[in-house]
Amino acid sequence: MRKILFNAKVYVERGSFAEAVLIEDDKIVAVGSNKDIKAEASKLDGNCGAAQLIDCEGRTLIPGLNDSHLHFMQFGETQNQAMIEGVTSIDEMVGICREFARTHPNHVKEGLHAIGWNQDNFADSNRIPDKNDLDKISTEFPIVLERVCGHIISTNSKLLEMLDIEANKELFKEGDYLVGEDGKPSGIFTGNGCNIAKRLIPDFSLEERRKILLETMEYAVAHGLTSVQSNDVGTTFMDGPAAFKLFHDIYDKGEALLRYRHQVCFNRLEDFKEYLENGEYAKGDYPKDSWLTLGPLKLFKDGSLGARTALMTNGYTGNPDDHGLEWISVEDMDEYCRIAKEHGLQVVTHVIGDEAVKRTIDSYEKAFVDGENKLRHALIHCQITSKELVDRIAKLNILVFAQPIFLDYDMKIVDDLIGSELASSSYAFGSLAKKGAHVSYGTDCPVEDCNPFPNIYMAVTRKDRQGRPEGGFYPAECVDVETAIDAYTIESAYGEFMEAIKGRIKPGYLADMVLLDKDIFTVNPDEIKDILPVMTMVGGKIVFKR
Repeated sequence: MRKILFNAKVYVERGSFAEAVLIEDDKIVAVGSNKDIKAEASKLDGNCGAAQLIDCEGRTLIPGLNDSHLHFMQFGETQNQAMIEGVTSIDEMVGICREFARTHPNHVKEGLHAIGWNQDNFADSNRIPDKNDLDKISTEFPIVLERVCGHIISTNSKLLEMLDIEANKELFKEGDYLVGEDGKPSGIFTGNGCNIAKRLIPDFSLEERRKILLETMEYAVAHGLTSVQSNDVGTTFMDGPAAFKLFHDIYDKGEALLRYRHQVCFNRLEDFKEYLENGEYAKGDYPKDSWLTLGPLKLFKDGSLGARTALMTNGYTGNPDDHGLEWISVEDMDEYCRIAKEHGLQVVTHVIGDEAVKRTIDSYEKAFVDGENKLRHALIHCQITSKELVDRIAKLNILVFAQPIFLDYDMKIVDDLIGSELASSSYAFGSLAKKGAHVSYGTDCPVEDCNPFPNIYMAVTRKDRQGRPEGGFYPAECVDVETAIDAYTIESAYGEFMEAIKGRIKPGYLADMVLLDKDIFTVNPDEIKDILPVMTMVGGKIVFKR
């Protein structure tokens, strides 16, 4: 089916705009003026009557937005759980969960799980909830409540009883769980201990997961996302074979609304090897034109800044001996990267603290191909960086999958946690882009909402949602609108080796586009966060229209 989008402000690339786009099936055929595009369509079959004409009414048309790292399934799950995001006290959270349990008795009879609390938002006390708090919800069924970052969880006594840590200590590394003043497990878990504890909560059924995925896709395209690169398998969705089968089924039946690229986690090297030799990486069927693709190995190097588990070279302000958490050892990281190199596989790693960034770069560099980052290994988050680290990232051409939206919260704590000198060279989106590094944007949803426009706003202004501070947080790291849009489009495509056919409105590229309700290039930057799509198109198909 041929389509002509005309009367638009079409963003082609920096400094270049057009008026109209000609689409044939799922590809862009031509871009130019209204007159030229209609003439081009007439040349193809003698008239424009065979084409669907879409009047954009002068609105701005940009390439489809591509979130380079999030947890798509987990976002859907949070919409089907007790809503504890943004609670301002432990008592408020307890009350919300008790009410959810009262109104959803069948849902919680075998366990309650929710994500979203942040102790820094508690007005009465900034302590982390423990088993004594969660026992006020219930002691009849196991409970897991995750901090918004997912790197600390709180549990109740029932879960501790079921887990029986004393009899299963071989499952845990040092620091995987905390003890109280009585020397007994407090119900607080960190690192891989979170995954061990969460497994005791019954999972969603496959039918529930299917419904969740489709609903989440509707939300995503309504906010301008046409592609997501998502880490669900191995984190949110622990049953890998079942997860891959479900995704294949949805995409094979044509039910999906956007493109999806897997980022896959493994808890053991043996599992990784098995998937490479006999599992999805060896036998998965991903046709060239599929909207579903199999992407990189995803690793976790450290925790989060807000949880004080980010791996820091010089520790935290006032506590230099506290360096945070190293989730995966240097030896195991080197081995993962070595095996990935043997199989030509990209590696992307969660890194928050500067020491996590440094050690991950070290592991990547050991596994470079011919001394170069030809497999496009990437740093996810890459928040805390010295100027030397920024230079090294750019020099080695290591990709960064950044989340500017994290600043909405982190700007309130980062100076106090690590000092202003290191904070001033962190969240270095501007410096990285100026030095030629490949920086793409994502949201890490559900840590933040997957709506891309508050994320772009944050990159451009470095202000929180209330417009503070005036002038921006370390404003030298602000980027312009073109850089932010490119980070969400062509750079995200580069991260998945698709920059030759995806992320631009140019002939030969996939017809993934978003028509906006406001001109993102001329609107007051403070209004960028409020922009919404009027229409979203994926592969030439209109998947959302307001």
